[in-house]
Amino acid sequence: MPFAPSDSDLCEIRRREGRLDEAVAYGRRAVVHDPGDPAGWYNLGLALYDRLEIAASITCERRAVRLRPDWPGPHFELAEGLLLSGQWEEGWREYEWRWRLPGVPPPVPPAILERHVHTAGRLWDGRAMPSGTLLLVADQGFGDTIQFARYLPMAAALCPTLVVACSPEILPVIRALPGRHRIVTDWEEAPPFDVYAALSGLPRLFGTGIDTIPALLPGLWAEPERVERWTERLDGLLPRGYRRVGLVWAGRPTHGNDRNRSLTLARLAPFFALEKTALVSLQKGPAQAEAARYYGTAPLVDLGPELESFADTMAVLGQLDHVVCVDTAVAHLAGAMGHPTAVLLPYAPDWRWLLGRSGTPWYPTVTLHRQPAPGRWEEAIRGAVAAVTGRKLRASGRPSRR
Repeated sequence: MPFAPSDSDLCEIRRREGRLDEAVAYGRRAVVHDPGDPAGWYNLGLALYDRLEIAASITCERRAVRLRPDWPGPHFELAEGLLLSGQWEEGWREYEWRWRLPGVPPPVPPAILERHVHTAGRLWDGRAMPSGTLLLVADQGFGDTIQFARYLPMAAALCPTLVVACSPEILPVIRALPGRHRIVTDWEEAPPFDVYAALSGLPRLFGTGIDTIPALLPGLWAEPERVERWTERLDGLLPRGYRRVGLVWAGRPTHGNDRNRSLTLARLAPFFALEKTALVSLQKGPAQAEAARYYGTAPLVDLGPELESFADTMAVLGQLDHVVCVDTAVAHLAGAMGHPTAVLLPYAPDWRWLLGRSGTPWYPTVTLHRQPAPGRWEEAIRGAVAAVTGRKLRASGRPSRR
């Protein structure tokens, strides 16, 4: 006999299909039928989050946590709801449950901890350690690493001997940051260390609130040689006097929320008709192929194949007047460098963008353009067009880059 999914299972199935009203109906039926089942409350909370009913989602996840305190899933989803709604003190604590989620590796491989058993093996508690070595691990995605890198000087003030472990891909960004921290991209390169911490755990250790977010690090600049090369390249490709707008319309396909956060290049059609505007594709990955099918009044230059690393992306960003992108690493990089950036957000965004704001305390030059309902990009795109075209030109006719 084939397996018949429960109401709780159907709630999650419909949520993943984007049929949120049906998902919530199944979820509510599940918790009425069996209020003692934590899975029912957990799945209902997920569906309510996607409908942006955040207070109700938090209530459901709290119920799931009470019923099964050792289950990391409801704890993590509770963290998402708390952080999104600005309840950061409790949210940061619950966010630590991410390490217990299935498939999430520890910040430092156990073999490395064992190798340094006499000097390391304990998590940093945020206290000063003038004579020890602190290992900070860039533990999450590229955007997260860029966002939380602002905490490096605060950590260095407490632990002057600082080592940052990161992936080779994000190395150009970490290397461009001010400070004397050592950087390793291979665990075999890691020196002995006394304590360690995940970069994404520093907001909790420093008690970050919405009004106490550290300022962006000054001096995040591209390498001068790359800037010179890309300046010459773009000046030769793009019409003089045109507004330059960088585009990124899709994130990494393996991201858990990519079906909601990414779109197609064709959805950005309102930008295609802008006068005196040149579009510059910064898109990487499978979606990059869409640039070859572009047709519009505004010229489009596809730089995706030429962007070999974040070092190139940083150099190109400095040549643009505005960036329009979905919630991906380029949004963080452009924002961290202080470039005007319009970020297109799905109806239920990631926690870092908070609720109902047109700007973000993390990046002063970023504007946020939100879907008014799941799947509706039109209004968000119109808002991004307004943000781009509202900027004034210099007297010379060249768009201002300030």
